[in-house]
Amino acid sequence: MSSSIAVNKTAHPFNKQQLESVLTQRFFYAPAFEIYGGVAGLYDYGPPGSALQANIIAEWRKHFIIEDSMLELDTTVMTPAPVFEASGHVARFADWMVKDAKTGEVLRADHLVKGVLEARLVGDREARGEKSVADTSVDDGEKKKKKKVKAIATRLPDETVHLYESILAQLDNYSGPELGLLCKEHKITNPDTGNEVSEPQAFNLMFGSSIGPTGQHPGYLRPETAQGHFLNFSRLLDFNYNRIPFASAQIGRSFRNEISPRAGLLRVREFTMAEIEHFVDPLDKSHEKFHLIKDVTICVLPRETQAEGKTDLTSIKVGEAVSTGIIANETLGYFVARIHQFLLKIGIDENRLRFRQHMSNEMAHYATDCWDAEIYSSVGWIECIGCADRAAYDLTVHMQKTGKPLVVRQSLKDPIISEKDVVEFNNKIMGKTFGKDLKFVTEAVKDIEADEPRLARFKNELAQGSTTLKVNGQEFKLTTDMVSVKHTVIKQTTREFTPNVIEPSFGLGRILYMLLEHSWWTREDDQQRGVLSLPMAVAPIKVLIVPLSAKEEFQPLVQELRAEGVLCRVDDSTASIGKRYARNDELGTPFGITVDFASIKNRTLTLRERDTTRQLIGTVEDVTSIVCALIKGDMTWSQAEGRLDVYDGVQAVE
Repeated sequence: MSSSIAVNKTAHPFNKQQLESVLTQRFFYAPAFEIYGGVAGLYDYGPPGSALQANIIAEWRKHFIIEDSMLELDTTVMTPAPVFEASGHVARFADWMVKDAKTGEVLRADHLVKGVLEARLVGDREARGEKSVADTSVDDGEKKKKKKVKAIATRLPDETVHLYESILAQLDNYSGPELGLLCKEHKITNPDTGNEVSEPQAFNLMFGSSIGPTGQHPGYLRPETAQGHFLNFSRLLDFNYNRIPFASAQIGRSFRNEISPRAGLLRVREFTMAEIEHFVDPLDKSHEKFHLIKDVTICVLPRETQAEGKTDLTSIKVGEAVSTGIIANETLGYFVARIHQFLLKIGIDENRLRFRQHMSNEMAHYATDCWDAEIYSSVGWIECIGCADRAAYDLTVHMQKTGKPLVVRQSLKDPIISEKDVVEFNNKIMGKTFGKDLKFVTEAVKDIEADEPRLARFKNELAQGSTTLKVNGQEFKLTTDMVSVKHTVIKQTTREFTPNVIEPSFGLGRILYMLLEHSWWTREDDQQRGVLSLPMAVAPIKVLIVPLSAKEEFQPLVQELRAEGVLCRVDDSTASIGKRYARNDELGTPFGITVDFASIKNRTLTLRERDTTRQLIGTVEDVTSIVCALIKGDMTWSQAEGRLDVYDGVQAVE
């Protein structure tokens, strides 16, 4: 038997407009509320888009939840305000926006800077004869279309080119005021009007709401699923037999009131996230399965490279990245590798995938290390997954807010003997003396106990007979009959600690769109015939059944195929068979089965492979079993070619 035909998928340059036309025509997704004029940043998924997302989620669950024995959650979208006040979202979950000084039009500051500087660089390359002029997109708020920054062919001084490239390489590291300074220094204006823009202002991205008929409980739509993990930590720990490390996982909707939604699914206001919270001992961030992924090779963009104004990638094994300190610890490295494996499994091009380390200004103050999985597309590098070591921040702030102990208690094999000064209270005298202020006084003394230098001073003052404590603007006198400090030998048989958290966070809509771009190509002999080479695991439709017509005589055989477990879609429209296959190539359907009069007479079927368009022929039973094996991944197309005859285009009716 002949081997599979080689297919040239790069014969024609990528045509984004053609892909977007197909995605709309085949209803992968479309703007929500379109007949009412639509709202920027909101999209509905059609049948193939819904199926593709469901298949990506199914692969995600297998790859992470099942293979790593994670605890799955489904927590509420509506969240009371105090939760996000404690987590810091109310104060800090924001992007920087600027306004047109005359029209008041709103633009996202970093996107404005990026679009204008990139357009100037394109114009410089045109002036040098290196590349044709192209337009560069800049967000335009609620408008449906992106405004274009016209790249004018203008030669820039070499030092200006290097400066612009340096700024763009570390754009994520600029604060709001620094973005404003860039606009002034480089005369960056609204590309639509030419007007100057205002100083950047922080805009909180959360959708506010209220809970209850009178709105007595302010709340928010969650911008991430993570808080549901942290608030349920004690229950998760108990479910896991009080053992760590362990991971919880959740797939669900999140909401962000983006300043300027753009580029389809890449920046939206409602989206599906998949998040993992891996709880680990802060003193031991090793991972028991690290040896399985240490040889996975990834492309990284460390923060030091970005700080130099460069974007050169380094290819490195994860084990080496951890051992040399590029990645902070084994558990973080483990998830970086697993993310890499997952993206390749669902069809992301490895040559268009990198892991970029967060720079100092963009990384949360409590984080130890953070890496973004960025995927390259027609709009450049886009962050699709974040993977961060969040230390103990989340559990700590919720403990402080609620007073609930979100901690792990472990029995020690060998008790720890230590000596320390301990505060003892005479509760009877304290209660009579301080009444309703007792709680505040006691808490203030406990704070002193936790600070050895302050406790030493407190002890010396008590040795003089009394000391005065200031609490909430009031002074309280403490005497030796109320409180004492005694040197005590302590035998510690248990260890209590707040776990650290490693958090991989996936934007599924972005991954889905990147996969569509990476899978799209046009046939070498016909540039109008597009193909989505989606892997079998995520393809919305696995097999297309093409009866010669809608005549009833073909239906029994079609039903027989379905009864044999062939997951399929039937296209018995009046279009030609070639047309029917072509439009299902655009849907990413890997295989097709043709049912004609010879099939009824001879019980034979033809089997077509999407990318090569090569066809094989065999009995109904053989084709059915082979298709089932292909769908399950138990057989390759090359192996199928060894089991069936090549179809020569003629299936005679005997």
